[in-house]
Amino acid sequence: MSSTAKQGHRCSGKLRSLLVLAAISALLAGCASSHSGSVQVVDRNSAASQRQPVTSGQYRVQRGDTLYSIAFRYGWDWKALAAHNAIAPPYLIRVGQVIRFGSASSSRPVAASAPSVSTPVVTTPSRPSTPVQAPPAQTTSRPSTPVVVAPATTPVEPVQRSATGWAWPASGAIIGRFSSNGSLNKGIDIAGELGQPVLAASGGSVVYAGSGLRGYGELVIIKHSDTYVSAYGHNRRLLVREGQQVKVGQQIAEMGSTGADRVKLHFEIRRQGKPVDPMQYLPRR
Repeated sequence: MSSTAKQGHRCSGKLRSLLVLAAISALLAGCASSHSGSVQVVDRNSAASQRQPVTSGQYRVQRGDTLYSIAFRYGWDWKALAAHNAIAPPYLIRVGQVIRFGSASSSRPVAASAPSVSTPVVTTPSRPSTPVQAPPAQTTSRPSTPVVVAPATTPVEPVQRSATGWAWPASGAIIGRFSSNGSLNKGIDIAGELGQPVLAASGGSVVYAGSGLRGYGELVIIKHSDTYVSAYGHNRRLLVREGQQVKVGQQIAEMGSTGADRVKLHFEIRRQGKPVDPMQYLPRR
């Protein structure tokens, strides 16, 4: 065999070796990613994923919105958002009303069909302006129906409470933990069975019950005080409605997988509009 042929043979052998090594590396990487035990984290409406409130742009109120759901979506404390927009008690907002997040000079509309952008949006209302009631202790996403403040009638389970008064919203393994990076998980994810009871982690008033917040599925938001609200996402069925009063341990929903890739409860606690680690408030298991 000539020297040129031998050199070509060696080069082709090296090339085959490199290809084999690359294939093995890719296979190992795939196995590691599928068996690492990591949990997929859903970016739930990146506008709300910011650690700081959105401070530019504006949003036009649509049917089904409440002051609380808008504040929750864009990382604001509801009282601060009301004050910023000069919304006085009884906190009436209307379909088509513009809610500002920045100063009047800096606010600018962006497309409503792009909830993944970090600035809020303005849309053209499809219906005439209709009042939406959002009082301090309650809101409604059904502007044509009066809100009746009444206690919920679902079962109340005995629960262990932490020193600060919080209880676990569901039993099950923790499959997703709070991240200090606001672009990741803003709460915790609890695994469970389809239809498993979801409980109020503390007493308060239901200020949102619906599926209008992208990435949360069927969602309940409870206002506990002027400082704290909690959120319960991906439910199969909601058992409470806006305006109802709930007690700690009271069933508010059935666990499900709406807006998620598996059955689980996504649970958040927000202090003055900002997500905090629920594990710092819940009892130790």
